[in-house]
Amino acid sequence: MKELRIGIIGQGIIAQEHLNKYADIEGVTVAAVCDIQRDTLDASADARGIKDRYLDYRDLIARDDLDAVDVCLHNNLHAPIACDVMKAGKHCYCEKPMAGSYRDAAAMAEVSRLTGKMLHIQLAMIYSPESRAALKLIRDGRLGSIYHLRSAGYRRRGRPYVDGYATKEFNMKKMAGHGALFDMGVYHISQLLYLTGNPKVLRVSGQVYQELDMDAERRQISGFNVDELGVGFVKFENNLTMDIIESWAIHAGPFGGSAVCGSEGGINLSPFTYYTGHSDMTFTATPDMGGDEYRNHQLHPEMAAFDSSQAHWAAALRGDVQLLPTCQIALNTMLVSEGIFLSGQLGREVTADEIVELSLSNALAEQETPFGTMTYDRYPFHISI
Repeated sequence: MKELRIGIIGQGIIAQEHLNKYADIEGVTVAAVCDIQRDTLDASADARGIKDRYLDYRDLIARDDLDAVDVCLHNNLHAPIACDVMKAGKHCYCEKPMAGSYRDAAAMAEVSRLTGKMLHIQLAMIYSPESRAALKLIRDGRLGSIYHLRSAGYRRRGRPYVDGYATKEFNMKKMAGHGALFDMGVYHISQLLYLTGNPKVLRVSGQVYQELDMDAERRQISGFNVDELGVGFVKFENNLTMDIIESWAIHAGPFGGSAVCGSEGGINLSPFTYYTGHSDMTFTATPDMGGDEYRNHQLHPEMAAFDSSQAHWAAALRGDVQLLPTCQIALNTMLVSEGIFLSGQLGREVTADEIVELSLSNALAEQETPFGTMTYDRYPFHISI
């Protein structure tokens, strides 16, 4: 087994999850870590016995002994730093959403193509048992012709920071780009795109909201200016459609899980349920997910390469499996999400071509970043490497 050496930029909440995942994968060593805050950096590295630690990510990516670098930063830093990672000759794993705007995500995809370096985006739900079960039913034709998708994510009152969880940066357009749709909607939208082969987007409509009251002091500290609720409707090629609702906070009961609807059957992803009809009767089925997962892993140990985003990344770096097209799925997810924002701003449906044309870079400029001068070109279709 090839030993893998990973570097991680950012040591916040999400980086701790990555570190825990890597610790469970045989043959993976987190060899170097970086954060701009010395106390955060040292606490994280000390807890795991990581000797090599950096305050500037450019010192980390300059090393020649790393197989890949993991970017765990706020959204509007993804594009500049991920592009620098790949330009430095390293494969790159980046947190979700892919970037703070479609234009910046497209820049990352283009740099991956030009450098020949793999770009993997964290889309955790595509590795879930529910996704595996849904994919089996779809590939076996149990849904027939799929014609509608429902992307649903629910929090009754779970806005970052102002409702007690996470940091204030999640609520700032300057750092995050947007709110609920970028933070959590990405998981549900990308899961459905993955299950249906990442279909081509034609048109998008929608609206975002921030209507509920919040703690006044925390609102002021965070400068809360992002969405707490996003709703949308997407038309894909071949008459496929998707409706979307994603909430950080809402006065409403649970929406139910995301769904895939076909001519011969349908799936609710949470809790996993299969709906179909035979002999003029309607049936609702719930598989033995735990038992099926155990049996299939015993009979097909190669499934372990798809148990988590990090496990899959390690297997792809070793060449054991082909990397799933998470970059392309995440880019399409960005197109859908940004389409909802643009539709709300313009008061009408927008085409995919309009979204691409109107999307602007949200990447932090040199004077706005904690790292000073950065090499990222803010015009993503004119990138020099």
